[in-house]
Amino acid sequence: MTLAEHPAAIAPVRPLVEVTDDELARYAELIYQRTGIRVPPQKKTLLSNRLRRRLRETGIAGYAKYYTHLKALRPSDPEWDAFLQEITTHETYLFRDEAQWKWFGAVYLPRLAEEARHGRRRSLRIWSAACSTGDEAYTAACCIAASLPNYAQWQIRILGTDIGAGAVEAARAGRFGARAMRLVPESYRKRYFVKTADAEIWEARPVLTGMVEFRQHNLMHPLRERPFDLVFLKNVLIYFAAASKRQVVNHVRSLICPGGLLVAGPTEGIGDLLKDYVRLQPWLHQRPHS
Repeated sequence: MTLAEHPAAIAPVRPLVEVTDDELARYAELIYQRTGIRVPPQKKTLLSNRLRRRLRETGIAGYAKYYTHLKALRPSDPEWDAFLQEITTHETYLFRDEAQWKWFGAVYLPRLAEEARHGRRRSLRIWSAACSTGDEAYTAACCIAASLPNYAQWQIRILGTDIGAGAVEAARAGRFGARAMRLVPESYRKRYFVKTADAEIWEARPVLTGMVEFRQHNLMHPLRERPFDLVFLKNVLIYFAAASKRQVVNHVRSLICPGGLLVAGPTEGIGDLLKDYVRLQPWLHQRPHS
């Protein structure tokens, strides 16, 4: 999940009183406390616009009252999630960062297959952290189906997590529009997706949905899972403050098995937090085997 860069088209709303800088600062602090994401001052217009939309949707009269309402809500409350969806964006698409997927399909998976021929257990566990609407998880499933020989004989689990309940619900649906599908190779479209009655929507076939599962999770909290062979942590930590970034990385590190890999976004800025890892690429880090 990343901070929204372009406010959606919003019908003009004229609240009785304009939101003040102090009120915006309080909202920014609440967002940080709940998510670890810092909303910088230059995002004032963005945050103001999103708050206006929530006032309109909820009918709550005033920024101060809405703030008090939000602060009293549990993170699982639908209104908190709706607010979070307003201030964040899930702009993503399948096969984003093509070089990484070429490595995954042409290097990583063939190496696993070779290791399996020499006694490796046929098991692969992948975590797509901050998975948004599931594009990354389904891309991994596409590559596995296409590039891992006899993948049906493997125990494969791709877990996608995101802080937004709406994003997780969309990921479970496995439906993607033309924009999200634009980099998917034509052969993959035909083999792993089917067009719905709406010609602009593609739906993942069971060959993919059988590999993936999705769960709501806040990266600021530990994830209770066994270690993974590979973790994708991309395009999210650039929006975190230093302390919360460190906390997230520590949680993720604890869930990478010895010899396992972390795929990060090229601008995540976590190299200093992984000094004991082997840096194979600017975006690829390996946990030592011992």
